[in-house]
Amino acid sequence: MDNLTKTLLISQIIVCGLLVVSILLQNRAEGLGKMFGGGGEVFRTKRGLEKFLYYFTIFLIAVLVFLSLAILKYAK
Repeated sequence: MDNLTKTLLISQIIVCGLLVVSILLQNRAEGLGKMFGGGGEVFRTKRGLEKFLYYFTIFLIAVLVFLSLAILKYAK
């Protein structure tokens, strides 16, 4: 395994850890009632930290896909 592949794998592990933390920090629903239409909120905008975490999660997913494709291309 060459140096580039090791670096890509370590980067992928770090991004996966950040993605897990980012998903776990996001606002969760209040039980199963909200899943079936309860809760009374139809639309709510994301603000502040919630909005940052949302876009940061999307960014991390894109980086993870890119790293996975790069590992696939450069792995021997």
